[in-house]
Amino acid sequence: MKIKDIVCSLSLTGFYFDDQAAVKSGAKQDGFVYKGKPSTSKFSYIRQKGEAISIMIILEDGQVAFGDAAAVQYSGAGGRDSLFLSKEGIKEIDKYIKPLLIGKDISTFKELAIEVDSLKIDGKLIHTALRYGITQALLDATAKANKITIPEVIRKEYNITNKEYHRVPMFAQSGDDRYTNVDKMIIKRVEVMPHALINNIETKLGLKGEILKDYVSWLKNRVLSLSSDKTYRPIFHIDVYGTIGVIFDQNVKKIYKYLKELEEIAAPFILRIEGPVDAGNRKDTMIALRDITKIINDNNGTVEIVADEWCNTLDDVKYFADNLAGHMLQVKTPDLGGVNNIIEALLYCKDRNIGAYSGGSCNETNISAEVTTNIAIACEATQCLAKPGMGSDEGIMIVNNVMNRTLALINR
Repeated sequence: MKIKDIVCSLSLTGFYFDDQAAVKSGAKQDGFVYKGKPSTSKFSYIRQKGEAISIMIILEDGQVAFGDAAAVQYSGAGGRDSLFLSKEGIKEIDKYIKPLLIGKDISTFKELAIEVDSLKIDGKLIHTALRYGITQALLDATAKANKITIPEVIRKEYNITNKEYHRVPMFAQSGDDRYTNVDKMIIKRVEVMPHALINNIETKLGLKGEILKDYVSWLKNRVLSLSSDKTYRPIFHIDVYGTIGVIFDQNVKKIYKYLKELEEIAAPFILRIEGPVDAGNRKDTMIALRDITKIINDNNGTVEIVADEWCNTLDDVKYFADNLAGHMLQVKTPDLGGVNNIIEALLYCKDRNIGAYSGGSCNETNISAEVTTNIAIACEATQCLAKPGMGSDEGIMIVNNVMNRTLALINR
C-alpha cells in the first residue's frame, strides 16, 4: 500500500501554550490570562492559544490515516524545542515532507518513521511537533494498510512477544481546579491522580511546603470519604515543577525529609512526586533525582520520584534510566519527536525495571492522545496520561474510550 497524498489543516489543541519562565518568575493571573510580558522566545503573550496541525495521509485505496503535530504546554522550557506555530509547520510539510513521502510504501512503519524522525533541514532536525504528528499518521496508515490495530503493528515490528493485551492504568490531571476535578476522578475511579499543577511556591506549595502538605491530607481524606466501598485506592501523583528544590535550596537531604513527611501524610496511599527538582540543566537535574531516589530506596521509603524536566528525548530517557534517576520516567510524548522514539523509550524503561509513564501534555489533541494511548497498550506502560485538556473529564473520556475500543477490537 502506497501513500497517495498528504493533506493538512490548522487545528487547535486541548489547552494553551504557557511561558513557563514568566510564570515561575511570578506573573500574576488576570482571569484566565497572565499579566506582563513574555520571557521566552517566540511567545507573543504569557498564555496563548495552543496550535496544532492535523496531518492526513491518503492511501491508494482511499483510506485516510490521521496524526496531529502538537507541542507541550511549556514549549521552549526545560531544553525543549521553541514554540510551535502551525502555519510555519504546514509550509515545511508542503516543501519537504510531501516530496519525501508521496509514493512511499506504508506496509511497515518503523523504517519510514526513522527516516522522517532523522530528517534534517539546513543541518537541523525538523521541529519535534512535526516529527510527532507525521509519524503518528504513518503509524495509523500502517495499521489501516494491514487492517489491524496500532498495538498489533507495534508488537509485530518491535518483537514484543506477549500475546496478551491489557488496559493501562490511567493518570488524570486536574489543572488549577485541584479540588472539584478530584471529585470527578473519584467518581470515575481513575487509577492515578490528580497531577495538581503545583507550579507556584507562594500560592500552591507554601513557603515551607505547608500548602502541599495540607492538600495531600485533604486528598487522602476526600478519597476515603467518597469511596463508600473502601476498595478504591488510587495512586497519588503530584507534579511540582521543581518547586520543592527551590524552597529547600536544592539540598537533597532536606528534600528527602520533606518527601518523607508527604509520604506519611498520604499513607496508606502510594505517593508519586514528579519533578521535585529542576536544576536548570540535564546533568545536575539527573544527579539530584538520582541522589533523592537512592536515599528513598536506602531508607525503604514508599514515595516515588518521577523524572520529567530535562528528560525529553530518547537519549535523555536512556540517560536518566541508566543512572536510576527516578522510580519512574515520564516519556513526554510530544518532546520525543517521532513516535518510534516513544516506543523505544517505554521499552527501555521497562527493560531497566523503571516505571514507564506514557505521558504528554494537556496541550495535545484527541488524535495524538488516541495514537499514544495505543502505543502505551502495545508497550505495556506503567501508566498513561488522560489528555488533552485541563477539565479532566475530556481527557479521561478520550483515553478511556480509545483504550477500551482498541482492546475490544483486538479481542475480537
